[in-house]
Amino acid sequence: MTSPFALAACAEMLWQDKPIDWRVSRLKEMGFGVGLWNWPDHDLDKLEATGANFTIMNGYLQGRLCDSEGADMLMASARETAQVGKRLGVDRLNLHGTGLGDGGIPIPQHGAFAPGMFGRAIDTLNGICDMAEEEGVTFTLENLNLLDHPGCPFGSTEQVLALVSTVNRPQLRINLDLYHTQIGEGDLIRWCEACLPWIGEVQVADNPGRCEPGTGEINYAGVAKALLDMGYNGPVGMEAFAANDPEDALNAFRDAFTI
Repeated sequence: MTSPFALAACAEMLWQDKPIDWRVSRLKEMGFGVGLWNWPDHDLDKLEATGANFTIMNGYLQGRLCDSEGADMLMASARETAQVGKRLGVDRLNLHGTGLGDGGIPIPQHGAFAPGMFGRAIDTLNGICDMAEEEGVTFTLENLNLLDHPGCPFGSTEQVLALVSTVNRPQLRINLDLYHTQIGEGDLIRWCEACLPWIGEVQVADNPGRCEPGTGEINYAGVAKALLDMGYNGPVGMEAFAANDPEDALNAFRDAFTI
């Protein structure tokens, strides 16, 4: 049996003792698409030579949604990254509410939402969509959990859905990370239903531990069936560490999303 979803995995989180181009090639050999984090960390020539299907990559290096200086930084960084994305054939370029530093800590942190932040974020995202339309690329906005990413503006599933549904343009989709949703809000299937019209990718890891499906509390086989029943058959990416052997982890992921 094959999965009804287009399965991919984050290369940086697996085989961490191997060169990145080896990891990418192995994922391709196993039939998976490849997710990446920050492109400056890698030799683009070697990545391009693998011929892999790069499904998602961080779509910026710096910038913020909610203030004019941060928006200018985000636009410049996203435009530069779009050129790299086109070179590698990346399907989706990923954004967050602000830059993330060491350990995923937001830069800067926000203790509370000030008046006007939502409107400024909408303006910034519309600017990103204008650029994406010019460049022929697609961006996603990812939800995060605020325990691991304290003070990240627009980090929750609810806030990401509000932004993307308000912008409501094909150049901006939701990267629905169910690991983060589980920690922040739970109720995964209903969040999938609510986000469905705007989902660009679903990302998964089990909780606790952020390892492959089957190592924690989430019934990913049930989530997979629910996604298929609601009409979703798009990309699902494992953004997770391997509890033991990476190939075993990838096979467990494939099994959970094969119906």
